Amino acid sequence: MPVSEVELRRITVNGVALNVATAGRGPAVLLLHGFPHTWRLWTDVIGELSRRWRVIAPDLRGFGDSARPPDGYDAGTLAADAEALLAALDVESAAVVGIDAGTPPAFLLGMRGPGLVRRLVLMESLLGRLPGAEGFLADGPPWWFGFHAVPALAESVLVGHEERYVGWFLDQGTLGRGVRDEVRDAIVRTYRGTDALRGAFGLYRALPDTVRQIEAALGSARLTVPTMTIGAHPVGRALEHQLRPHADDLRGHVLPDCGHIIPLDRPGPLLDLLLPWLGEDDRR
Repeated sequence: MPVSEVELRRITVNGVALNVATAGRGPAVLLLHGFPHTWRLWTDVIGELSRRWRVIAPDLRGFGDSARPPDGYDAGTLAADAEALLAALDVESAAVVGIDAGTPPAFLLGMRGPGLVRRLVLMESLLGRLPGAEGFLADGPPWWFGFHAVPALAESVLVGHEERYVGWFLDQGTLGRGVRDEVRDAIVRTYRGTDALRGAFGLYRALPDTVRQIEAALGSARLTVPTMTIGAHPVGRALEHQLRPHADDLRGHVLPDCGHIIPLDRPGPLLDLLLPWLGEDDRR
């Protein structure tokens, strides 16, 4: 689907103006990106999804063309943003797909039950300190987690080098295959400057709060929403292993020869998993 056929809207939720891409009609599918992404992460899957569903793909607060408030980057607040966005669009329930840093807020939405989330897809991320990811973390967390988490540090040294820095993640996330120029340029544009970088790094600075929120959610309830995990390189099955003891209905997949940025690296195999999974509700 050409970008020109995607409708871009500015919708204020929780006092924050979000840039939201929408396409299609039917039951809602909410797509939550991670770092360093924007809604354009979903460029190669929106068209096919929008044939059957109403696709809603926001730039998270602090990212893309959304506003960049000074706080609110913990998963609980991002989940509240997403819930308020669905309400603003008169959506009573949605399938929710999260990747990377979009996975924890998608998970917390799912913990609120099938009245809000009818089906859940979680990709290429970990959920806090839950057991199951020891293999992935054997050598410690990825190096950039600590770099991004130090207040005001990363943005102070990266201004002027945003294209190279963001480009490194896009190349690594596609196993060196890269992202085509028009998508790459559109993403890089939104990471230029101190404020843009600070907003993106807010996710990492709020990780202690996110960890507590995940643990609190699972301390009193199980994940009852039908859930599918999709791994690639490097996370693999770590997320599936974390969720297995806590989920009532869980299916796990790993895509071979696929980088971290699944929707841009292997959109076809991703759709092969998403279309039947999301369509199960249609057949009931």
